[in-house]
Amino acid sequence: MSSAFEILKNLMKERILVLDGAMGTMIQRYNLSEEEFRGERFKNYPYDLKGNNDLLSITRPEVIKEIHKAYLSAGSDILETNTFNANAISQADYKLEELSYELNFNAARIAREAVEEFVKDNPGTKPRFVAGALGPTSKTLSLSPDVNDPGYRAISFEAMVRAYYDAVKGLVEGGVDILIIETVYDTLNAKAAIYAVEEYCTEVKKNIPVIVSGTIVDLSGRTLSGQTTEAFLISVSHTKNLLCVGLNCALGAKQMRPFIQELSDKAPFYVSVYPNAGLPNEMGEYDESPEAMAVMIEDFTQSGFANIVGGCCGTTPDHIRKISEAASKCKPRKVPVVEKYLRLSGMEPLVIHPQTNFVNIGERTNITGSKKFSNLILSGDYDGALAIARNQVEGGAQVLDINMDEGLLNSEEAMTKFINLLEAEPDIAKLPIMIDSSKWTVIEEGLKCLQGKGIVNSISLKEGEEVFKERAGKILQYGAAIIVMAFDEKGQADSYERKIKVCSRAYKILTEEIGFPPEDIIFDPNILTVATGIEEHNNYAVDFIEAARWIKQNLPYAKVSGGISNISFSFRGNNIV
Repeated sequence: MSSAFEILKNLMKERILVLDGAMGTMIQRYNLSEEEFRGERFKNYPYDLKGNNDLLSITRPEVIKEIHKAYLSAGSDILETNTFNANAISQADYKLEELSYELNFNAARIAREAVEEFVKDNPGTKPRFVAGALGPTSKTLSLSPDVNDPGYRAISFEAMVRAYYDAVKGLVEGGVDILIIETVYDTLNAKAAIYAVEEYCTEVKKNIPVIVSGTIVDLSGRTLSGQTTEAFLISVSHTKNLLCVGLNCALGAKQMRPFIQELSDKAPFYVSVYPNAGLPNEMGEYDESPEAMAVMIEDFTQSGFANIVGGCCGTTPDHIRKISEAASKCKPRKVPVVEKYLRLSGMEPLVIHPQTNFVNIGERTNITGSKKFSNLILSGDYDGALAIARNQVEGGAQVLDINMDEGLLNSEEAMTKFINLLEAEPDIAKLPIMIDSSKWTVIEEGLKCLQGKGIVNSISLKEGEEVFKERAGKILQYGAAIIVMAFDEKGQADSYERKIKVCSRAYKILTEEIGFPPEDIIFDPNILTVATGIEEHNNYAVDFIEAARWIKQNLPYAKVSGGISNISFSFRGNNIV
């Protein structure tokens, strides 16, 4: 771990840390003109640049540094860089996509210099940190911008990852201590950012602490893309080097209270909260006073809800000063010990407790198992296919299995289209999704569409350890649970001894080499056909049951699944049986 990571974790055990306040609010106070936004470098640029606050890190760095120092003087422990929209996607609005790296690098350097100068001028002051801000971008991966085409997406997962990667590279090379993925209104955007952070950190062999902060858009307690607070938490919990999960923006502290309380109760991480200065008034301005906001933040801290507090839209150094004073009176939240349960999510959470009965997986949206679904997909009737999914939900399914493995179909495109359409139907999308395919490319395309935490069905050791490890690592990076079939290089495990040997080997690789959470591993020890009349098959049923028992006793937290229909293959046509 980086030294910043260890220092931060130790500090948060001792006291509540204070984040800064709004950058945009402070920039507005300077009342900068179009010419001041342009500076000399963009003097003759053909497009308007006023309002592109991120550009000021190039054209007016002294303004940004002055704002940073004001927040440091007010008591901020952590400064956020001026990079909320410094990504290629958002900068495309100004035709400045190519500036992404430079904007992020410059902003990080300015914040770092502000910290170094402040510490030099104030010897003996507490440690200060720089957090690289990664905003949500101006596009969304889970929502269609066209009401007439709910399956359409204005951007791909790959393009979103590329945009975040460039921003992360600039921020880290510019000197940030932390990366903060904030104002998450679409969790799939955040998952693309998380993916990009891990790609970069793996490439440069660095461990950068990460904060992920969601945005609950109204009192229903959901993000813009429809997730509940707990579903959001589950969906981002796979983040490597996750320091903190929190909430910011959209709501004032008063309105945010029940949601930050829920997050605090359930998050096995540190928790941050930085609300707006109340709700906007009729003029779209924020007018909650520093004193009033500090009272609410003190309520959060006295209630043990937070480890990091700060302000979002409408907050100023005056707000942060009062918040800092309030936070200093309270002890930090203690991170709760959370049981290692399998936690999944669509728009809503699904937590598998030991007391949970069988989990019902709806398999009628499986093209290989449902002739009706297959015909609908092959004929392009996706509305009819969605109706089958809805019937599965209404019939009690807790997870939806989606399979598009058909030789006459572009399975990758069909998987993407169906999931995107499904995500536009909240009554269906509330369930976690199981991406089911024998083709890795189809599985990966499906994972790129899931804002929630789904399940991959499946991988195995059939193609050897290296392929197994590579795919398992990718599944973890996408934030999904995993079904592991009892196959290895020798083929299907058909005896008790082979089943436990293959499952034990896979479990060890996943937990010890890949870092896969054991509670996210589901083994399928192969339910094989009984009553075939073949002597070697006589023990199939007993072997499965005993293997399942052994897995539960010897592979901690792992789950077991089985395809019950497999058992009846030899009875087809025998209607009496």
